Amino acid sequence: MTKQFPKDFVFGAATAAFQAEGGVHEGGRGPCYWDEYLHRPESTFNGDHASGFYYKFKEDLAHAKEFGLNGIRISIAWTRVIPDGDGEVNQAGIDFYHELIDECWKNGIEPYVTLHHFDTPLPLHKSGDWLDRKNIKNFKRFAKVCFEEFGDKVNKWITINEPWSLVAGQYIIGHFPPNTRYSVKDAVEAMHNMMVAHAEAVKTFKESAVSGEIGIVHILESKYPITESEADREAAKREDVLANQFMLDANYKGAYSEETLAYIRKILSYSGDSFEPSAEDMELISEVSAQNDFIGVNYYASHFIASYDGESEIVHNGTGEKGSSVFALKGIGKRVDNPNIPKTDWDWPIYPKGLYDMIMRLYTDYPEHKKIYVTENGLGYKDDFNGGNIQDDARIDYISQHLNAVLEAIEDGADVRGYFLWSLMDVLSWTNGFNKRYGFLYVDFDTQDRYVKKSGRWMKKVTEENQLVSADDVEYIEY
Repeated sequence: MTKQFPKDFVFGAATAAFQAEGGVHEGGRGPCYWDEYLHRPESTFNGDHASGFYYKFKEDLAHAKEFGLNGIRISIAWTRVIPDGDGEVNQAGIDFYHELIDECWKNGIEPYVTLHHFDTPLPLHKSGDWLDRKNIKNFKRFAKVCFEEFGDKVNKWITINEPWSLVAGQYIIGHFPPNTRYSVKDAVEAMHNMMVAHAEAVKTFKESAVSGEIGIVHILESKYPITESEADREAAKREDVLANQFMLDANYKGAYSEETLAYIRKILSYSGDSFEPSAEDMELISEVSAQNDFIGVNYYASHFIASYDGESEIVHNGTGEKGSSVFALKGIGKRVDNPNIPKTDWDWPIYPKGLYDMIMRLYTDYPEHKKIYVTENGLGYKDDFNGGNIQDDARIDYISQHLNAVLEAIEDGADVRGYFLWSLMDVLSWTNGFNKRYGFLYVDFDTQDRYVKKSGRWMKKVTEENQLVSADDVEYIEY
């Protein structure tokens, strides 16, 4: 018998302001750091127009309704609300997000609103971004403004999106500004400061007069030793503690465990650095840990890790040239291919079991999370436009496998409330530009025209029948 999704399961899709909106000079918006960075002479793309969601959100939300979606992730651009990050509130930005949120509800789609999705205002980024402790206060104020303005119509709030991805890009891989490489120390400090900022936002929310729920979104990639050797198991554990356990401890245990601190200190010792959180920070983190209402899990890949004794070496695959990526960190380990696991063109292992394993780990090790949403999952792909008839069966297969992993986790006791595809429409990729597509909607980035992919029609059948269906059941439609 085909498994049904739970009653009231949220079928959603996700977006992010900078990647989708465009309209960067509209409505008093100030610049975030990506605006400056992507306008370097050597840059081949920028976010000036992105997917044009700023202008076309009504059309996009109508498509989302057509697909049977009942949830959408949107983010509020800090720079539309407070253009310089810590100055005056911009009423035009407030008005835009009121209109967007209202349109979500008109289509029967609940907005899940993210406050920080990789888009710190440019002046605050130049002051150090999350390494500058003053920006904890600035973020708290921004969050408070949003709770007061939109709290009567938003029931689900997300403080910060993917802290690990952000710091890995900024301070380890070096493909996000400020383009620092191999500084695990900066990554750890920035993650900790984000945990404090998250705690401040949660506390502010709980002390406000608004109702609703609040949580955080983490990218959680399972880490597996490539062999059962002690050295490989230790390498996998080190990367897991750095990327997963460190922040999960803070959010849901209210403290870094002795094991976690021991691993972080050992990792940092290779560069002569250390980490000692203040008692004041940990008191705040502890105070609010029980007040998180949910966790959002972003999942695209897991990694297979081997021991590694060399110097750090990372080559980022930003073009879709399969087999070009390298990720090896001194004092941690090296990501290696598992010959039994397929990969995307961007070298991301396609491993749905990793999602199941991570959900069950949360269920077992962090029961304080209360409930789970898979807030991003999807396949970056070089879609064939084919005259507007986009037959993206590979994406349908990918989503099916991961939704099946969700169903298995629910069957085994996990409280997973929803799944959000990344992304509703094709969007700008931070480091890949416009050739890496994820959406249910194909976007012609020259004309901003939309075309429904086969995956969108497939999702319509899934939501109608409340169960997984075959891609072969989706009728051929020629546009």
